[in-house]
Amino acid sequence: MAQTYIRSSSLKPGIVTSLVFATLAFGISTVAAQEFQTEQEDTEVVLAPDAFSPYAGRNFPTRPLWGDSHLHTEVSVDAGTMNRLSQADAFRFARGEEVTTTHGLRAKLSRPLDWLVVSDHAEMYGLMPQLLAGDAQVLANEQGRIWYKALTAGDPQLAFNTAMEIVASLSGDEPPIDNPKAIKHAWENYLKTAEQFNEPGVFTSIIGYEYTTEGANNLHRNVLFRDGPLRASQTRPFSQYDSKNPEDLWEFLAEYEERTGGEVLAIAHNGNLSNGRMFSMNAYDGSALTEEIASMRARFEPLYEATQIKGDGEAHPFLSPDDAFADHDTWDAANLNGTEIKTPDMLAGEYAREALKRGMQIEADLGINPFKFGMVGATDSHTAMATAQEDNFFGKHSGVEPEPNRWEHLVIEAPDPELSIFGWKQAAGGLGAVWATENTREAIFDAMMRKETYATTGSRIGVRFFGGYDFTEEDALSRLPADAGYRKGVPMGGNLGATSDAQSPTFLVAALKDPISGNLDRIQIVKGWLDPETGETREKVFDVVWSGDREPDANGILPDVGNTVDVANATWTNTIGAPELVAVWEDPDFDPSIPAFYYARVIEIPTPRWTAYEANRFGVEMPDYVPMVTTERAYTSPIWYTPG
Repeated sequence: MAQTYIRSSSLKPGIVTSLVFATLAFGISTVAAQEFQTEQEDTEVVLAPDAFSPYAGRNFPTRPLWGDSHLHTEVSVDAGTMNRLSQADAFRFARGEEVTTTHGLRAKLSRPLDWLVVSDHAEMYGLMPQLLAGDAQVLANEQGRIWYKALTAGDPQLAFNTAMEIVASLSGDEPPIDNPKAIKHAWENYLKTAEQFNEPGVFTSIIGYEYTTEGANNLHRNVLFRDGPLRASQTRPFSQYDSKNPEDLWEFLAEYEERTGGEVLAIAHNGNLSNGRMFSMNAYDGSALTEEIASMRARFEPLYEATQIKGDGEAHPFLSPDDAFADHDTWDAANLNGTEIKTPDMLAGEYAREALKRGMQIEADLGINPFKFGMVGATDSHTAMATAQEDNFFGKHSGVEPEPNRWEHLVIEAPDPELSIFGWKQAAGGLGAVWATENTREAIFDAMMRKETYATTGSRIGVRFFGGYDFTEEDALSRLPADAGYRKGVPMGGNLGATSDAQSPTFLVAALKDPISGNLDRIQIVKGWLDPETGETREKVFDVVWSGDREPDANGILPDVGNTVDVANATWTNTIGAPELVAVWEDPDFDPSIPAFYYARVIEIPTPRWTAYEANRFGVEMPDYVPMVTTERAYTSPIWYTPG
């Protein structure tokens, strides 16, 4: 039985409640709850005749649906140079089936996913399977013949070099091989495959693709459809050869919706390698941001991919020096291919927390917040396998599948070897959790649009986060926090307005450990706000509830939870931490006149990193600079407060 602290400005620190992991429930029916009438004096409970089961009639999401919104197969030009797994293989693997990897390894997930987006690159969509098959139309092109010969020569190094050349070609103004008929055919085949694996209520295949603009500076977006093949077949993937300007992508998506009656969204990703461009305060061409452009981004980009294989994008220690957990799987040396060194002034345009703060500044000027996004995680795996778990990590692409020395293999080559990315730098992440009412395309898309989502670095932590004005200690003590959450407030991704009496908002947050991962260290709430006097933004990280009997020191700093990781044997003990944490918290510094956002961050105890599992399995030694321990975490979508 674990003990946790429940702290708020109305509760004394140190109030302890015992919470049993096996029985934490994340929701009951608001309808049923309204039928309970409690007489306080004699505690008599009167039930409506048909209201015995607390789970009957539930009208809100009751469990997170786990998925990956960013996965590539052999159909992507870059992945297809080395990967031989198909889109059908990707769906089978995500549904829990065993597949054989490109290099002959058997692979399977510990638990199936609930949904998947196969988001192959729009650029020359479907080229690689045709190229490798020696398609006559492709080989009629000189560049096609050169690539075909290099990729089929049986030389792994030549194949890798060719792959890098093909990736580099995606930054050009014209496609090296232009074949609209082949793209149309490949898109139609994908739609058929996605429909084949879509099973409402069981597994959802969400139709999508990746728009890969400014490849080196990583302004990429994943486009997701609410619709099935009937509408999605009336368009085709919009690529950087159509336009490198993401604003033109939004116009293209708006035209699709108007013409077909369908719905679509885009997820910006991997801003940590954009060298400051992902969350620029200006328009794409460098001119002043307009209300129209800000509105288009707010409309079509409700979510941001905050973590993935190419590093974590929630926060950076340079931007958040007082945040002890800001430096997690940080990639900050250069842009994606190492052609432009990163400077400190670029960082503010790359990380989720700083973008949320910038959004408030823009809103103060334009009346529109273009960066009012929720959080998701994804893999960006190019192996066709969504493997985000540390002990089951198959790497960024098929050239770095598990083998004794992949930790030192080249993953991304840069002109300056000091800027190249090697295997050990890869992060085994992440996953997206969606609080949808049912496992269907429509329900998942709708949850994404209302931002009722959160990101994890690969662990399947259960997280609830609500904001309101009436949460009390009793709500945190309840075994049904979601009942109070939906009845008395708004969930993650929601908005809070001011009350007539300038009341301070309260937040209800609950987390449940992944059954096969580490216990929980703490839950934090991250606050960002706009200083009305200077127009500058501020932030603060609050430790809200934690495991064990630790107490903050005189400076308010909570001691570390400890570390039980046995690196040599790639294991740990859950003798520290808590299986669940729940609390009600009130902002002690609240000012009703100042706009703010709040999101929850849940931290696990230390556990072995994928490199530790690899060293143990293959009996290899890695240098001291290779990290062997990680702290998995979750980031919820924010809740925004707007003054009246």
